[in-house]
Amino acid sequence: MNYFEQERDAMAQSVPIFTEHGQTFEADTCRPVVGAVEAGHMRLESLARGSYPGRRLSRSVLPGIRTIGYWDTDHPQDWGLEWHRNEGIELTFLETGSLEFLVESQEFELRPDDLAITRPWQPHRLGNPNIGASRLHWVILDVGVRRPNQSWTWPPWVVLTKADVKQLTNFLRHNEQPVWGVTPDIRRCFGQIGRAVESDERGSNISRITAHLNELLVLVLEVFRHQKPELDESLSGTRRTVQLLLDELRRNRSQSAQPWTLPLLAEQCGLGATRFTHVCRQLTNLTPLKYLAQCRVEAGKRLLADEPAMSITEIARACGFDTNQYFATVFKRHTGRTPSAYRRQGHAD
Repeated sequence: MNYFEQERDAMAQSVPIFTEHGQTFEADTCRPVVGAVEAGHMRLESLARGSYPGRRLSRSVLPGIRTIGYWDTDHPQDWGLEWHRNEGIELTFLETGSLEFLVESQEFELRPDDLAITRPWQPHRLGNPNIGASRLHWVILDVGVRRPNQSWTWPPWVVLTKADVKQLTNFLRHNEQPVWGVTPDIRRCFGQIGRAVESDERGSNISRITAHLNELLVLVLEVFRHQKPELDESLSGTRRTVQLLLDELRRNRSQSAQPWTLPLLAEQCGLGATRFTHVCRQLTNLTPLKYLAQCRVEAGKRLLADEPAMSITEIARACGFDTNQYFATVFKRHTGRTPSAYRRQGHAD
């Protein structure tokens, strides 16, 4: 009986354990994600088995896949995924937003179209400390590693040639570059996987997901082979321009308090409203006006904490809100408290 036959016969909810130098490590269970989804703070679309959250994969399909899918949240969370390990290769693709990503001694800020790769049981974390607004895709593929230097066992649905599998395994086992910029084909492939996972009903899209996963493995292998993959640079200058404006709105209250409209924001970057909205959403996972409201609320929180002599009305106007009633409505939507309650309770987040 090979590893994948054993997996099908194992208890579905068992948590895999890795042993190294006399220490044992359990695979991650993503409990903070479960809490955020249950609280309505995050959308989760995933197929999973074992301790991972999501709709259950049946034992007979996609052996080795522990979890596959994406999350989508349009506002910062009050949690992060602390240091953890996964039992398989993890491919994590950031479609929109930004995320702090740490792996062993390295720290990165993931940007749209970044692909993060971790080896089985390699320690890593997401959020430093918390998760930001983002749409994040992932695949965790268990290749049967439970001890150091153990050979990898790929599942039978992988149709790459033996030579390609050997080369991909070698690249992944020895990869010391955790973050890669992706090709347009990889971006498209993750999007197709996400849509197939989302619309799957009791295994109806397994064939489609299997085909996309094989394509993804081929595309990742090609990235490794070329080292300098052909990237889609068409957005780089535009993204930089939009990012500078977004950073200024976040840092500078006098800027975020201006009477901005969507056309004015777009004009500031030399873009049309539709194009500006698209790029802003890529960078923040928010529409421009939602991002602006978030910046104004953050400015309000700082004033409530640092300027006790200012009235709520004065703070509302200083942050760009026409009335204190509108300020209170937006503030409560973002923080769960009114400005007065936030100030009274010692502005503890």
